[in-house]
Amino acid sequence: MTKTTNKGLQVTVDPEIAGELAYMLKLQQTCGAAVQLENVEGLIHYILASIADGSRRPGSWERGLLVQLGLVAEGDEHQVYRAHYGEQGH
Repeated sequence: MTKTTNKGLQVTVDPEIAGELAYMLKLQQTCGAAVQLENVEGLIHYILASIADGSRRPGSWERGLLVQLGLVAEGDEHQVYRAHYGEQGH
């Protein structure tokens, strides 16, 4: 479930998924990882930013993630690099 507020988008995460994300963060902090994050909110932000970057950057590692998830649209517009987020002019 998501909702938009005057502070931006709020995402509600299922408790089981939140628990897995907390476990991922614990492993990352105790065992080391290339990206160091401080809390679950930071992890969620990193995940969502990676998805958004994959949407606008064909050929990036993030795009590969979107392809694997089946989130790349068939249209030509989704195959063009965009320096900005969102639809141009919005």
